[in-house]
Amino acid sequence: MSNGLDDEQNYQENGEGSTPLTTHRSSPRRVVLDTSLFVNPDVRMSLGSTPTEALETFLFLAAQIHVLEFYMPPSIFAELLHFVDRDKIPGDLLVILHQKPPKKHELKCPAILLYELIEDVRERVNKGLRVAENAVRSAEKKKTDEIIQDLRRKYREALREGIIDSREDVDLLLLATELDALLITADQGLITWAEKFGIQWLFPEKFKDYLTGAIKRTELLSATPKK
Repeated sequence: MSNGLDDEQNYQENGEGSTPLTTHRSSPRRVVLDTSLFVNPDVRMSLGSTPTEALETFLFLAAQIHVLEFYMPPSIFAELLHFVDRDKIPGDLLVILHQKPPKKHELKCPAILLYELIEDVRERVNKGLRVAENAVRSAEKKKTDEIIQDLRRKYREALREGIIDSREDVDLLLLATELDALLITADQGLITWAEKFGIQWLFPEKFKDYLTGAIKRTELLSATPKK
């Protein structure tokens, strides 16, 4: 499937449809980045084999782009720094990747989302109870270590996968909402809630293609005489 970056409309495919880059001289498109883009080994390989290499590649490409602005909440930025070799990161990191906390006391969200969150949590608690019950029933057939390992895995799946479960997750959602930004994340819980908030998102596997397309757009605009 084409990534749509070189066509006339300069669109990038995502889960909700398409995300346009700037197609004329206007304000840059804002992009909010999650740590998973650089840390998750399943999605970062197009950028680098390690978190440090992935971040270096991103900074090299982003420095050539004028049609996009990149943001991270400070909580996510601090999380990222735990995974990279700071000595290898160029000094223009703070120039290219803007740290901005969301305006937590000013933003509003639909009340229906609170109901949906409560319902989701309740269903997950019930799933967790069933997982625990099954673990107890299997106590006579399995070794203790095997039971604990299986319980941890299934309990984590029941309660944590596909849901926002940290302050950092909320920071990303609120900042993307505030900036009307494109969200780049591999976290399925964030993707699910981004759709509830009406936030555009992009598959992280397509992120390098998106950057490459943005570089081409920047070069095209730079070569176009100003009117």
